[in-house]
This record gives sequence, C-alpha cells and structure tokens, in this order.
Amino acid sequence: MPVSPVDLLKFLEKHARRPLSLREILDQFPVSRKERQAAVRMLDALVHEGAVVRNRTGRYSLPRQINVAVGTISAHRDGYGFVSVPSGEGSDVFIPARFMGEAMHGDKVMARVERRGPGGKSEGRILEVLERAHLTVVGRFEPGRRFGYVVPLDPRITHDIFIAEDSQAQAGQIVIVCIDVYPSRTRNPEGTIVEILGDPDDPEVEILTIVHKYGLPYRFPQEVLDIPVPDQVAPGDRRGREDLRQLPLVTIDGETARDFDDAVAVRRESEGQIRLWVAIADVAHYVAEGTPTDLEAVERATSVYFPGRCIPMLPEALSNGICSLNPGVERLAMTAEMLFDRHGKRLESRFYPAVMRSAARLTYTEVRNMVVMEDREVIGRYPAIYPDLKVMEDLALRLTGMRRNRGSLDFDLPEAEVVLDLRGRPEDIVRSERNLAHRIIEEFMLAANEAVASFLTEHEAPLLYRVHEPPEMEKLLAYQEFIAHFNYGLDLSRGSVMPAQLQKLLAEAEGKPEEKLLNRVLLRSMKQARYAPENAGHFGLAADLYCHFTSPIRRYPDLLVHRVLREVLQKDHLPARRRTHLQRVLPRLGEHTSQRERRAMEAEREIIDLKKCQFMEHRTGEEFAGLVSGVQPFGLFVELEDIFVEGLVHISTLADDFYHYEEDRHRMVGQNRRRIFQVGDAVRVRVVKVNLERREIDFHLAGEEPGEKEKGKRQEEKVKRKTAKGKRPETKGKRLRSKGKTSNLEP
Repeated sequence: MPVSPVDLLKFLEKHARRPLSLREILDQFPVSRKERQAAVRMLDALVHEGAVVRNRTGRYSLPRQINVAVGTISAHRDGYGFVSVPSGEGSDVFIPARFMGEAMHGDKVMARVERRGPGGKSEGRILEVLERAHLTVVGRFEPGRRFGYVVPLDPRITHDIFIAEDSQAQAGQIVIVCIDVYPSRTRNPEGTIVEILGDPDDPEVEILTIVHKYGLPYRFPQEVLDIPVPDQVAPGDRRGREDLRQLPLVTIDGETARDFDDAVAVRRESEGQIRLWVAIADVAHYVAEGTPTDLEAVERATSVYFPGRCIPMLPEALSNGICSLNPGVERLAMTAEMLFDRHGKRLESRFYPAVMRSAARLTYTEVRNMVVMEDREVIGRYPAIYPDLKVMEDLALRLTGMRRNRGSLDFDLPEAEVVLDLRGRPEDIVRSERNLAHRIIEEFMLAANEAVASFLTEHEAPLLYRVHEPPEMEKLLAYQEFIAHFNYGLDLSRGSVMPAQLQKLLAEAEGKPEEKLLNRVLLRSMKQARYAPENAGHFGLAADLYCHFTSPIRRYPDLLVHRVLREVLQKDHLPARRRTHLQRVLPRLGEHTSQRERRAMEAEREIIDLKKCQFMEHRTGEEFAGLVSGVQPFGLFVELEDIFVEGLVHISTLADDFYHYEEDRHRMVGQNRRRIFQVGDAVRVRVVKVNLERREIDFHLAGEEPGEKEKGKRQEEKVKRKTAKGKRPETKGKRLRSKGKTSNLEP
C-alpha cells in the first residue's frame, strides 16, 4: 500500500527518538522502488511546507522535536516581529529585530526557539523563509538622482524597495512594484514597477491601494464571467421543493444593501409557541463544487465591504441577481423551520429546499419605526406585515432571554459608519445605530445556525464549525486581578470560567462608571472566532454547537454547510467516500477561510481609519469633547463624542507631571499630583496632527499643550524680575497665559 504524508508524520511523531535519515524512515514502509520515490517527494513537500524539518546532515524530524516553530511572521514597524504558530502547537515566538534575518511581514517562516520566558513566552530567531507572502508591494514612489525607490504603504514592511530602471512614475504617486530580489542582511530588496495606480488623493486610487496592499482579488476571471447565469427560476428547479410562495417571508436589511440572502416569517401557534421560518438563498444550486465560480469563491472566501463599495465573493449576476431574495420574484432557498416555546427553547426543527417569493424588502429603520415608534404612516405602507413584526419582536426577546440565561455574552459595541459625498470623500463619521430590528434578525440567524449545526452533528456529517474557544487562563488571571480594583470577583478555582460567570459580572457593572472599562478589557482578553472541522463550542454565545449557514452569498463556509446539508437531507447520511473527502479538505479549508476573514477585516478597518483621518485632516486646531477609550504605556486613546473618531494623546504631551502606566489597572497615574487617566474619563482634546499614511490622529489635552505652561511660567518670572527692579511691565493691553488660565497681570 502506498505511503501517505499522514503515514510519514505519524511515524515521526510516534517512533522518532532522534533525527532520522531518509533510509531509516523509508525502511519502515514496505513499498516498491516507484512508491519509494513518491515517498521521497512527499517528504520534500512536507519540508517545504514546514511540517517536517531537514537538518544540515539530511536528517528529518518534526519541528517541535527540535525546538523549532513554523508559522507566519507578523512584523512591527520598529523591526521586531512575532511568529504566530497554529492553535494548539505552542505560543507565539518573539523575534528581536536583529534576528529577523531575510523575513518580511506575512512570510511563512521557520524559527528556532532559543529562550522561554515567564508565562510560556518564547523568543527566537528566523532560520529560514519557507514561503514568501509578497510577490508585489504597493507603495509611494520617490525618485533619486540615478535611481528611485518605493516606500511600502504597509509600515510593517520595513524595507524600502530599490528601483534600478527608469520609471514613468512621478514623485509621490502610488505604484505596484514586483519584488525581483528579496532583502538580505546587507541589502534592501529590489524590484520593478509593474503598475502606476495614480495620485494618492484620488478616492478610486485609495480603494485600489487597499485592494493591492492586502492582495484582494477584485476582478473576476473571464471564464467565471462567461458562465451563463439565469435571471429567473426555471420551471424544472421547483421539483422536489416545498412551495413557500404564499408564506409572507420578508427581508430586513440596511438601506444601502443590494444583496438579500435571508428572509424570515413567523406564526403564533397554540400554548404560546411561535414557529419561525428562516429562508436562505440556495446559492449551492447555482454554484456547483469544483466549477470555476466555486474555485474563485474559495479563493476569496468572503465578500469585503468598503464605504460605498463591495468586493463580492460571487459575481454580481449571482449575488445581486438570481441568488438575491428580491421582493415579488421567485427564488430558490434552503429553509430552516423551527418551533420555539414561550421561553425561547427550540422544540423542533426541520430543513428542506424550497421555492419562495419575498413579500417585502424592509429596512431596519422601517421596522424600528413600526415596532418601536409605532409610526402610523409606515405601518400604513405594510398593513399585512405589521402584525407579524410584533410576533417577531416577541420571539426575538424570548431568544435573547434564553441566550442570556445560559450565559451568552453580548458586547453591544457601536461601529463607525462613513457618510460619503458625491466625490467619495468622507462627509461625516457617525456611530452605526443598532435597534430592535437588528436584534430580530441577529437572533433569528443565530437560532438557524445553531439548529443546522445540531442537525449535521447528529448525522455525523463533517462540516466547518464556527469555533470560539475560552480565553487563556493567563488572561483570565490578569482580568481577575484587574476587576478586583473595582471590588468585583471572578472564581477561577476550577481552572476555567463559564460564560455565565462573565455575563453576571458585566450585568453587575451595568450602568456604573466602570462598565465600559470592564467590557473593553474583557473583550480584549477573548480569543478570535475561527472556522474549524473540530467542534470546540462557541464560548461567546455559550453554544455547544454552532456553524455559519445564513450568508452563503458572502461567506464560503456557509456555502459549504449548504452543500453538506443538502446531501444529508437527500440520503439521511453522507456516503463514505464523500465523508473521507470532507475530512481531508476541511482542516486546510478552515484555516484558509479564517485567514481570509481576518484579511478582509483588516482591509475594511484600514479604509475606515483612512476615511476618519481624511475627515479630521482639515480640523487641526479644533477642540472636541471625548472619552478615554484606551490606556497604553505610550499614551491615552480618546474617542470623540460628536464624531466617531479615535486619536492618541501621547504620554510625552502630558507636561504637568511624570506619568506611569499601571498595567494591572489599565490606567495612567501622575507621580506627584496623582492625577489619574483611565477608560471612561471625560476629557477635552485639541487635534494637532493627522498622518494619512500611518492612519493616525494625534491629540493634545486642550489647554495643556506641551510648552504652554512653561511659556506662561517664563513670562511670570520675567514680570517678577521687572517688578523687583521697580519697572512697570509692558503688557500693551494683552493678556498673558499663566498655568493655562487667563489673568490680568498688574504691578
């Protein structure tokens, strides 16, 4: 039987007591000469991937057997970095700047762990770059006398790229450079400009810059665009589906939404029970596995949303056309039908393909105006739907109560919404409003996702779970110590914590001055949710089983779950071959989609930060009221009250005292005056600088700018000296600044 990569890894895991030669490994497998050659190629591939290490003498071992870590390097603008290793394979490894070697941010590297510090923290050096993250880099072109160079826009790429040949690019233009020679210890990278994007102030160039910086595929291959897409449901597609065309399903989305992948309907039943239908666009019917459209969707893994722009996972003919549950037209859907009791407990669930027709396209604002505000004008536009919305409100509140009872955490933190003018420039930055309408849809989608995960798990079907592991004990201990300063407690005697304990803690702090601080610090202690084939539960939702099912238009894991669900419904089980295939591909697919999700979030965050900086660029010198939103050793982050923008008050600008950072309390304390800054404190700040390239906004505390008090003191001393000599100071009718206050100085 031919040897597989798994066989090789298992052998090294169980039997290698020292680094083994190629012959020592292959002699353990009774294979033919041809199969032996294939095994050698497999070992080479494992070495290239970093799963196996080959030392200078040609012997093989697993990375952890020889104190080596393999992972992705995250570089810092100051030169150092961290190697992020896969979950469960150890802690991240700190790499000092002098040991970064030839690695660039994002590269897959092999690092030797040379020292382990307290708390399991490791330090090491880069041994080898296994895979380069950047074939191209986006940056700003700067010409020289005999050559030019490109300054990468990502500050984590710390090397300027040397451009040897003549270029048509003008100084300051944004360009894409292909790296021809990567950096070494003695020289910078070299490259060739392959595309000139244009003026950095052009809104279109801003989008393209982010797209290229994060490697987002924004053009669909022609072979994908050439695939015909129907504009309406074919008669034959209705066969084998339940007919829900008479059910009053509605979509509820934002005003600017263009694709609608979920519709909901409810009905009151006996004994206070409520039946819920969640109909999700049947994308899998139109996107078959392995087709060019599917392969492109796998590569993208998620849609990316910018202000006024979307880079979709699927072509527009699908995402905004036949797969969008537009009102008044027939559409295919996968439906989760669930029954809940008066406490929000799911009593039964059923899943099936259906054909439907949305009764209305509602917005969150319209639903809020009807359900909360009882606006008669809006209700008059939807008289048949309004009663169902009141039932939806009832069910959503039941589901919320049920989740809270089991300990689900709800961090209701607002997000920034950028209002653009006709030129694509930021006109305003506001807090996005979350109202009851948002809660209705969120609760219904959560319920459907849980129900599908339970159903597929019961049928032992491999799938990608949405996993959220508990926080690390080290962070919980730090949080326990932090909240003790506010007279709160957290029982960690069992070596772990239940979500209900944290929820109870947050409930106790609700409405108190420290509420926001406790919420923020706890959120930063949490792990990031991810996709994985092994179920580890969802800590934040306090859910034993959870997956993503409700957004197949914009998330690939949802599309995969749809396919698995359809197969299970057809045969009540998965064929052995299909099960084996999924078990083989899901680990890598989970890692890939999780990485793509993080990439999309980073790109979305950066464009928002850019728009915030552009909005504040012309407000230098203006004062604003704000709240301290974060405290770090280098200063205070302040969030403005009237504009949803955050900036930094650097510690060097706090000129009235020597300030020290108290890490355990997340606060800054003055050494002499004992003045304290912590999250939630109200302050007034002045905008002093906006750095568009770094996406940074600098504040000073209003009335306490550096040098202002010293200037006032010097003026006072000058007046005193003149007075002592019997001279009248020449104020010339002006007011002098003294300790930040205005006063008339008389002899």
